[in-house]
Amino acid sequence: MSDDGSQDWVAAALDVLAEGGVDGVRVEVVAQRLGVTKGGFYRRYRDRRALLDTMLESWVAGRLQAIQRQTQLGEETARGRLRALIRLFSARLNPEGLSIELAIRQWARSDAGAAAAVARVDAVRLASVAALYERLGFSKIEAEARGALLYTFIFGRGLLFLEVAPEDREAMIEAATAALVDVGAAA
Repeated sequence: MSDDGSQDWVAAALDVLAEGGVDGVRVEVVAQRLGVTKGGFYRRYRDRRALLDTMLESWVAGRLQAIQRQTQLGEETARGRLRALIRLFSARLNPEGLSIELAIRQWARSDAGAAAAVARVDAVRLASVAALYERLGFSKIEAEARGALLYTFIFGRGLLFLEVAPEDREAMIEAATAALVDVGAAA
């Protein structure tokens, strides 16, 4: 548990969000998930909205840290970093993370705070990848378009149930990587 348990409330609330959307994130439900009383909630948060705001802040901070790590994967070249990023997301699927991401995006359709959080994360995601494409010699607009395509591929893979034989999976990932990174890129 964290110092005052606030992060435990946030983690439990994010789990509830992923399972049933923002309407399911209620003090009683999260307290039950943690096996504590509602009183503990009010020692940490003034109300439900404060918890929701903290959830968004935590999600944004976590995503921004991950984006920084993912776009600086230790590869020396921009092409290498882009390839490593695609490989990272192709090698594993994080169902819990994807569920939280989708739930926050759904929440953003009806809440200005959630919409601002998603917009902030998306802006950093796209700018980070576009910067790598610009280093490959693409114009700003081409780099932004390629960055959007790359993230469309990454998120789309998590949403599709692609049944690909293991021996074909690697070839498919390599072909997608070539289309997203190599084709048309400056040397």
